[in-house]
Amino acid sequence: MNKKFTGVIVPMITPFKRNGEIDENAIIKIIENFIKVGVNPFILGTTGESASISDEEKLRFAQIVSKNFKGKTILYAGVGSNDIKLSVEYAKQYYDLGFDCCVAHLPSYYPITDSQILKYYENLIEQIPSDLMLYNIKATTHLSIPVDIVKKLSQHERIVGLKDSERDFERIKDLINFAKEKNDFSFLIGWGSKCGDGLLLGADGIVPSTGNITPGLFKEMLNAVKQKDINTVRKIQLIADEISEVYQKNKLLSESLAALKVMMETEQLCEKFVLPPLTEIEGKEYDDIRKGYTELIEKYELKNN
Repeated sequence: MNKKFTGVIVPMITPFKRNGEIDENAIIKIIENFIKVGVNPFILGTTGESASISDEEKLRFAQIVSKNFKGKTILYAGVGSNDIKLSVEYAKQYYDLGFDCCVAHLPSYYPITDSQILKYYENLIEQIPSDLMLYNIKATTHLSIPVDIVKKLSQHERIVGLKDSERDFERIKDLINFAKEKNDFSFLIGWGSKCGDGLLLGADGIVPSTGNITPGLFKEMLNAVKQKDINTVRKIQLIADEISEVYQKNKLLSESLAALKVMMETEQLCEKFVLPPLTEIEGKEYDDIRKGYTELIEKYELKNN
């Protein structure tokens, strides 16, 4: 099988200036760093603060990425919204800009039934021109796309895979085994601490937020899996977990995203600014994050690439 949507896909942060505008120079710097080590960007997802960004700035972000990187890497863009018309509009815009795949999570306000979940994605794929990646993220939508619904939706020729961030390893194993038998449907694991395990079991790819700061580390993990070097995979996973802990431990998702940007500011990849309702990290907490991150980079002789 030679699936298109595989490997290391980084759910990219969205870099902002102090005034809240998209930072074009930082976008270019971050994605150039990704391409240098052979990983792909996924913009406007959860890590990218998509829910807080205006439609105009989303389009501008996509235009910057398209102008500079179309044809140089596989491009993913999030289209999730509580308004399906907006999701369709986003998908059409990104398709016209040359993005390879749109990614859509479920609406996040109303509890909905399994049949409504199925119908939602059927309605969406019927109205968009692009390939679609399903996105299961129970932590933010408070809904889980049932495994049997995933399997039904996989039969559509333009529903090309699932990015799954749910913390349920039995579910993950089930879907990995299912995707192994499909040459046109990819399973991507979005649970950072299980990236190594998922790849060893046969997942098609990983979507680690820590890849924003150490993309090369996850590329090394992927290469070690291909070489069946289990010890190296385990070692890299432990290092990645230590780095992740610096910005995630005892923090809500909203806090961890701001902390991740502190680490990226340390590497001069972008500034620390986030959009409301998120708030920037300052003072002692800021210093502690920088110190913890820098110590690990020195300990393991890592660079941000």
